[in-house]
Amino acid sequence: SVSPTRSGLALGSSLSTFLLFVFCLFSGRTMFVQTQDTPNPNSLKFLPGRTVLEEGTMNFAHPHDAFCSPLARQLFRIDGVKSVFLGPDFITITKSNETVEWKVIKPDVYAAIMDFYTSGLPVVNEGSKPSADTAPSEDDDEVVAMIKELLDTRIRPTVQEDGGDVLYRGFDDGIVKLKLQGACTSCPSSIVTLKNGIQNMLQFYIPEVEAVEEVCMFLVLLFLVLVLFFLLTTVLLKLLKLLCFI
Repeated sequence: SVSPTRSGLALGSSLSTFLLFVFCLFSGRTMFVQTQDTPNPNSLKFLPGRTVLEEGTMNFAHPHDAFCSPLARQLFRIDGVKSVFLGPDFITITKSNETVEWKVIKPDVYAAIMDFYTSGLPVVNEGSKPSADTAPSEDDDEVVAMIKELLDTRIRPTVQEDGGDVLYRGFDDGIVKLKLQGACTSCPSSIVTLKNGIQNMLQFYIPEVEAVEEVCMFLVLLFLVLVLFFLLTTVLLKLLKLLCFI
């Protein structure tokens, strides 16, 4: 049996979707944005029915990261939006926490996307392109080339179906270093995706791969800050010694 509360929510969602369709129809807008659930309950995939990015993906974890994307800036103005992820034909919105309800955010996201596409503005500013992390390089050996090819042809399309992406960050001593983005970030099943999905596939085709690890950008930034602090401290100590001798 279905509880009255759940039935009420489903009815409210269907009604809001119908009203949005009627609004688009009578306002002359031919665009109709659809949504798709992701494995992450805090992330939702929006499909505008139009091209979002010509190639690659772009992740905006914070509003200050969105300086190069008018679309992302517009979406960050919505209260409750934590991050914005742009794919080839979809936009993944991650909300700030579980207390923020999708039924509150979704109408604002619908309106922001439709308003943006009628404005004529570019999704990203000219000169701002997605990082080509799996692009072939002259420095790539045979193993790295195979890893990049598998990521592009077999793994990334599957991850993007769930509203996310996986970026190549290096291969060292049998360890493939990757970074998850979009709906995959902070997703409860992200470890399962890495180990049972990506790692198993890479190991099946490439025996040289021993394991897959996610690169934590917070730890990388912390390491850089500590290195910078050490260098500044060293310089200050040398200056103090020089001043003492004068």
